Amino acid sequence: MKPSYLSIKEELEEMVRAGELRIGEKLPAEAKMAEHFGVSRETFRSAVKLLVEEGKLLVKHGVGTFVTNPLPSISSSLERLQSVGSMIKLAGLEEGEQQVKVSTKRCNKSWAKLLDLAEGDLVTVIKRIRTANNEPVFFSLNILPQYLVGEAFKVKEFSGSLFEFLNKECNIDILLADTELVVPLADDEYAQKIIVEPETTVLLMKQLHYDETNRPILYSLDYWRNDIFSFWIRRRRQQ
Repeated sequence: MKPSYLSIKEELEEMVRAGELRIGEKLPAEAKMAEHFGVSRETFRSAVKLLVEEGKLLVKHGVGTFVTNPLPSISSSLERLQSVGSMIKLAGLEEGEQQVKVSTKRCNKSWAKLLDLAEGDLVTVIKRIRTANNEPVFFSLNILPQYLVGEAFKVKEFSGSLFEFLNKECNIDILLADTELVVPLADDEYAQKIIVEPETTVLLMKQLHYDETNRPILYSLDYWRNDIFSFWIRRRRQQ
């Protein structure tokens, strides 16, 4: 079931699209809006916060909340957690898969610390190469706690979106990730798997993914061909 604040966010967006709320217009008082939607002020405030983050509302402290003209969306924004398949399609390319290898291993010290496990615990390790227009463009090393995924990857053949597989087969929803951007070394064995020309450059994302309870679910090393993918982030000056 969708949280109330997300439903309210969508209703406010629809009110703007329908012209019930116009660009530059001040919203009624928070208490009145919360009463209108039949929720607490805190719930309404959560919906407003999301719209402020998306540049659709502006809060002027001591003055009120105003509808703003939203900024244009950024394709391949680092703020948006997307599947690799979606990224390939956004680049206007045909998605494919060259290789998937799934194995069970003992957790090393660094993985254990990230995934809140004990060293030596079992983890499922997935190595995969994704293609676009029949060329390798992406390699990933994915580590998941075995106790969370069980035998899912042995029972059903895995391909396509890892997020969708985890949702459907393991009842796990990944909602956010902490991402570190790194330029891998030239002799990185995983980067070499997608380097097709000497001048090919690669970006590495080290990502720790969490579910709705902020439980660490997946640690991944994601290598992207930089001649195919570019990533953007919108930065905002703190007031």
